[in-house]
Amino acid sequence: MIQKPPKLTPKIILEGTRLTQKTEIAFMLNEHPRIVGPRKYRYHSPIISAEWCGFTNFPWGRGLINFSPSEEAQAIETYETWIKLFELQRYYSWIVDRFHISTIVYQRQQGRQIDFQWLEKRLIPLGFCIILCKRNKNSFNQAKMRRLKVSGNPPQYDNLNIFIQEQELFRKEVKKSILPHIEIDISSNNLEQVCTNIADFLEDNNLLGLFE
Repeated sequence: MIQKPPKLTPKIILEGTRLTQKTEIAFMLNEHPRIVGPRKYRYHSPIISAEWCGFTNFPWGRGLINFSPSEEAQAIETYETWIKLFELQRYYSWIVDRFHISTIVYQRQQGRQIDFQWLEKRLIPLGFCIILCKRNKNSFNQAKMRRLKVSGNPPQYDNLNIFIQEQELFRKEVKKSILPHIEIDISSNNLEQVCTNIADFLEDNNLLGLFE
């Protein structure tokens, strides 16, 4: 009788300022055998993001992170919808490319305080964790040069000091989180090693599946 491998259901929130390769890491994690198990063919596991600008009908508009004061209720309702979906499908893997920490950081920079304690209290029993992707300040310019080759909105990268300062805000907010979390340095751009380090963290903290 063939023994079935254990079901892996990691729930990972990737956070960090821009140019920290969160999206690239998300795609790699979603195919990593230590994260989602061995696969003989590719299929569409979900990668979701609060960075989707779904509140406006123009590119680089507003969404869950950069909503206006008049859209706060809509944003909170969207977060409530996401957490309800996570709870209904708790035995599935979810990889999130930016979520509530990004919202807290952005809105705080606009002078607004958003309380997500209620959200984290519901994320904890599902096994969610936060991976904060960071890079040293001297590596941002090299990352910018690579990004400009593919970016549809180059002016957003004109002032790298914004990202360097914002990174410290991310670090402060992640440290306050009640979710398991770790900082991962991606300055070397060795994403295979980054994914290995993330897999080690998940394994060491029993965050690869829910067993009841």
